[in-house]
Amino acid sequence: MILTPLPAEVIPQALSAMEANLAGEPVALAALRRIAATWPVTGGVDTPEQRADGVALAHAHGIGTLDEPPSKSFMWDGKVIRTDVEATVIVHEVCHWLLAAPERRTLIDYGLGPGPETTSLAEARRDKRLAFEACMHEEQQTSLLGVLWEAELGHPAILAFMEQNWMERWERPSTAQFFLRHANELHERGLIDTGGRPTTVRTWADARRVEGKRAA
Repeated sequence: MILTPLPAEVIPQALSAMEANLAGEPVALAALRRIAATWPVTGGVDTPEQRADGVALAHAHGIGTLDEPPSKSFMWDGKVIRTDVEATVIVHEVCHWLLAAPERRTLIDYGLGPGPETTSLAEARRDKRLAFEACMHEEQQTSLLGVLWEAELGHPAILAFMEQNWMERWERPSTAQFFLRHANELHERGLIDTGGRPTTVRTWADARRVEGKRAA
């Protein structure tokens, strides 16, 4: 939930301020510019096509999906992502899988405890493996990687960026520094490249080519 809504007329100023506070930081600047390029939003939001992109992104990474709402049980049950949700949530869940340690990928909600969409709370809590601080850090990493994947897919990444409060107190250098730490960590972990693009873009592109050949 966004803490402080940004009026549309302020967004360019806010992005420029964050960019100025990232001077000399090429990876973070590239990542921010990829997100900023999705403003203004000219296409739809949470369209059937965007949801299909999210499902295809999961399949490209070998992640199973199930077309039912997570309110029936879990967002991720250790085997499938439930995809009767907004497109941005599907992309976010793919990034949870990418960031989770392999031994936690078979756990309910990646061993982080119940997510906001999960209703089978007791089971999700039993699978929790990380302490609160580690959970929050992984959630932040997942959030930013998800936003960058939305930018890659041509989705309105800027909306998720604001909704997940990356621009809260945008005028303060500390906001840019928080973004910088996470962008650099994603790069150090091999999850984004020096241009701020997710490093598994090739996996996605190859899967789409195979799909296109099958359709033809």
